[in-house]
Amino acid sequence: MRKASRLGFVWVLLGLTGAAVSAEPPVARHPGWPGADRLFVGTCYQPVDRSPEEIRRDVALMRAAGFTLVRMGDLSWDSFEPSEGNFQFARFDDVLEQMSKAGIKVILDIGGLPAPTWLHHNYPSANVVNQNGAMLQPARRYMEDISDPAYRERVKRFADALTGHYARHPAVIAVGYDNEIGDGYMSYSAADRLRFIEWLKAKYGTVEALNKAWATQRWSRRLGSFDEVQLPNSDGPSPPERYLDLRRFWSDQSIGALRDLDAIRQKNMPELPAASNLWDTAPHMGFDYLSSYQDYASYGAMGFYPGSAVDTTLLSLLVRGELPTPIWFNEFITAGSDRYGPPKGSIRMWAYEALLHYGQAFLAWTFNTHRGGEEQALFGVLDHDGTPSWKYREWQRIAREFSQLEKLGFPRDRRPEVAIAYSFDSAIASRPPSGNTARDYFSTPYYDQVSRAYQPLFEDNIDVALLNLTNSTVQYKLLVVPALYVMDERSAAAIRRYVAGGGTVVMTAFSAKVDEHSQWFDTPLPGRLSDVFGIRTSEFYRQSAPPEMSFEDRIVKGSIDFYEVLEPRGARTLATFTNTPERSPAVTVNQYGKGRAIYVAVPAQPSILGPVLRSLYASVGVERGPATPAGVNARAVAGRTLYVNTTDKPVDVSIAGSREGVLTGKRYAGVLHLEPYDVDLLQ
Repeated sequence: MRKASRLGFVWVLLGLTGAAVSAEPPVARHPGWPGADRLFVGTCYQPVDRSPEEIRRDVALMRAAGFTLVRMGDLSWDSFEPSEGNFQFARFDDVLEQMSKAGIKVILDIGGLPAPTWLHHNYPSANVVNQNGAMLQPARRYMEDISDPAYRERVKRFADALTGHYARHPAVIAVGYDNEIGDGYMSYSAADRLRFIEWLKAKYGTVEALNKAWATQRWSRRLGSFDEVQLPNSDGPSPPERYLDLRRFWSDQSIGALRDLDAIRQKNMPELPAASNLWDTAPHMGFDYLSSYQDYASYGAMGFYPGSAVDTTLLSLLVRGELPTPIWFNEFITAGSDRYGPPKGSIRMWAYEALLHYGQAFLAWTFNTHRGGEEQALFGVLDHDGTPSWKYREWQRIAREFSQLEKLGFPRDRRPEVAIAYSFDSAIASRPPSGNTARDYFSTPYYDQVSRAYQPLFEDNIDVALLNLTNSTVQYKLLVVPALYVMDERSAAAIRRYVAGGGTVVMTAFSAKVDEHSQWFDTPLPGRLSDVFGIRTSEFYRQSAPPEMSFEDRIVKGSIDFYEVLEPRGARTLATFTNTPERSPAVTVNQYGKGRAIYVAVPAQPSILGPVLRSLYASVGVERGPATPAGVNARAVAGRTLYVNTTDKPVDVSIAGSREGVLTGKRYAGVLHLEPYDVDLLQ
């Protein structure tokens, strides 16, 4: 369990109106995958906690609830390999057979994290060393040095044995890798330092190139050879250039581990998709998912533990990226570490909210209440004594209703018309360790700005894709680039091609300030794109009152004190600040090739970015979704409209004419009344 903090499509650009997109095109599915157009409701299950009699009772309860999918194997490496090389599958074989007879399919998770105690004992090199040189015992999960060769070889051996044994089992329909990879720890062993040096050699080639990339002329830190390289401190002090490369190195280790496991899946289970519960935004380490997911993900998957509806949905879209497949929620909110369960009815509401945003599989975390271990007292679908709770009945209702909805156009497969650029590099470079002035400059966290850029689109019920500019064809009607601090050559080239070909891009303050080495550009800002946007921006200030601007004959107020001073160099002013000393342009637009480049001189915030984006919908051909009051989300699906009230208050929604609710059987005339956390699908 975790808490929320938080293939390319071929479309044709049509001048300033953006890309032409069909409404509901067919979705590419993994070849040979059974049930591609089904909705799956079920749970995560740890049979290692249960006796044979309890397992039989659990399976019967799952079947009675209408569950169709379970996820098993995660966090359980030593139950399959209790000692090195000693593989035991008989007990799990029996559980799989029971699931199969009950009509329940299985995601087989390769539990490469955490590693068994015997591995840490036999191979101390797999233990994490902190930046002060102390070896850490694996006191909690995910305390493995995932770059260690001894660990990696044994993970691959385990994965090969597991997938080979269950390669033809009829219950297994998908494979998962290394639960919550990304939530590990960076290690500082002598061997890690040597691996980092080899990574730097491959990246930079010469120590001279490394010195330039790391700006080592500053503060007398020039390197005479690669042998002088030390691992940068993760907790500071650490110069931003070195810190960015440190995080990239560890990102590559996670990605390498995932590629290893996917190669084994392709060897033993090539007909089955990969749907792994990943955690790319984990605060400890994380990894660059959007630049690499095509290598190891058939379906975007994640744990769904909601914060705000906006942030939670954005995290979901982050794991989908540009995959043409739905999202699997391999863990789904059922309880919390501080409560028996969320408000009654809210689990069902969140399931429908996730369904709106491309959800296909919804697995309760967890079926049995945890009586021991790190998540002790985390209540599941069943209570600690095995009694089905109200949560069991709520999940039973979800299963019953979703079995009906899978015949009515779900899971959704509409391709988004709008994209938001997201960058692991910008997330890391904009928050270097304390002591760096860049940390003070970029005071509003990067993810918060991406979320705030998404909020107006979320409120307007518009589908959005998140993408990495370095590996996307960027063929959308509208591209939003919030606070993209790092502007590498490939990202800049992608934006340049997109606008020249007829696309419309909106970029906000803090963007394109540093290059791929996290060094500020020595050219006019926004770096590598000042000609595309037709501006130069150098000055920036903070003032006691957030900036306000005059836009389309009205005053629009900001909520963040930061602003940039824009100098138009070919761009036309669309909005002007009204309460800053300079009264400089707040929003500019520049014609570049067949398209438009729009720059907003404040950080991404809904109060300002919302009016700007909404002013563009008509010209780029983006259609707003169903009109709803605050807190209600909706999508039109196969001629019907699904409404979800995410609030704990009753809400009335205006609708046209008289319509019938598929879920309730009620007839609504002019107004749809939704109780707290209520939903309905209108014919």
